[in-house]
Amino acid sequence: MDKKVELLAPAGDMERLKTAIKFGANAVYMAGNSFGLRKNAKNFDTQTMRQAVKYAHDRNVKVHVTMNIVPHDKDLNGIVEYIKELDDIGVDALIISDPGIFQIAKDNCHIDLHISTQASVTNSATINFWYKMGAKRIVLARELSLNEIIEIRKNVPKDLELECFVHGAMCISYSGRCLLSNYMTGRDSNRGDCAHACRWKYSLQEETRPGQYYPVVEDEDGTFIMNSKDLCLLEDIDKLIEAGINSFKIEGRMKTSFYVATVTRSYRQAIDAYYEGNFSKEISDKYVDEIKKVSHRHFTKGFLYGKPDSEGQIYESSSYIRNYDFIGVVLAYDSENKVATIEQRNRFFLNDEVEIFGNSKDFLKFKIDNIKKLNGEDVEVANKAKEKLLIKIDYPLEKGDILRKVIEN
Repeated sequence: MDKKVELLAPAGDMERLKTAIKFGANAVYMAGNSFGLRKNAKNFDTQTMRQAVKYAHDRNVKVHVTMNIVPHDKDLNGIVEYIKELDDIGVDALIISDPGIFQIAKDNCHIDLHISTQASVTNSATINFWYKMGAKRIVLARELSLNEIIEIRKNVPKDLELECFVHGAMCISYSGRCLLSNYMTGRDSNRGDCAHACRWKYSLQEETRPGQYYPVVEDEDGTFIMNSKDLCLLEDIDKLIEAGINSFKIEGRMKTSFYVATVTRSYRQAIDAYYEGNFSKEISDKYVDEIKKVSHRHFTKGFLYGKPDSEGQIYESSSYIRNYDFIGVVLAYDSENKVATIEQRNRFFLNDEVEIFGNSKDFLKFKIDNIKKLNGEDVEVANKAKEKLLIKIDYPLEKGDILRKVIEN
């Protein structure tokens, strides 16, 4: 492969877009207010999308926009105008699953067209079909194994790009095509309004014994039988690069800036280590440990090495593992007085031991021995979200660096 693999990170809003770019994304993906599968993300209106594209392009980062709903006729109202607007803004790619939307986009813009994982592409014949239709890239179904990816790459055009998910939440349904949310709540996951019913607690009831609930496994509270572990393929990026993948995608447009920073940085460092000839188990273990510092479920490799069976499921709980708090983000650093201006995100205290990380390979540990408000007033407990504070620190920090601390159990 001549070009390095692309790292594609989620951008749920402008802050997370800037975070993804700071921490090493080569491209970001986002949605406008229509035609995407994450209605509950903040998303981008026309003005903010224009700002976002300029910000990204000024830093040589591409912008992909999701239009991957499975539409009904009424969902197509205004789509031609919207696509032309995206073309005028200068977005780099549209992520599409529906053939009708694909054709409309092909007829009305000059933007690269990518086929979404929602299209459930699992074989080279389908890929070659989409290539002939004009697709530039295929986002492979998550149900493919590494061996299948290797075979697919042999049987599709070299200039056809392949993208795969390497990290984030997994769906119990095939490539995200789910009817459970719609059935349970009337919220259509295929049109962007998933209620995540697969994460709910379930138990069994025999029809002649109403009100008597039996757990599917031996747990008096029921079972989370459809609840998947999170995908994490950081340990396998070397194999995926050598298999011919062109882009690594991180799931999470509804996740926090802390998540985007931590996960993007970890994959960036691992990818760089690969191209420097330094990728190893030690490196991958280091950055998997870093990822575990952000809220997550237990990890799985999904279908990468074949059918995951029960290994990919979590039966006992739908809750996340959370060992660290995101306590602040650096807004500025005064090198003369060695003072950082931070925006607080979660509570922290004077004398707390904290970690600070930027886009370097390592993080800094230090003890906060001085906190002040902007007016100079001393602070012992920082507990007002979004408040701007001053902390004394000798280490030079950069705008966007993240502060975190271990949660005391």
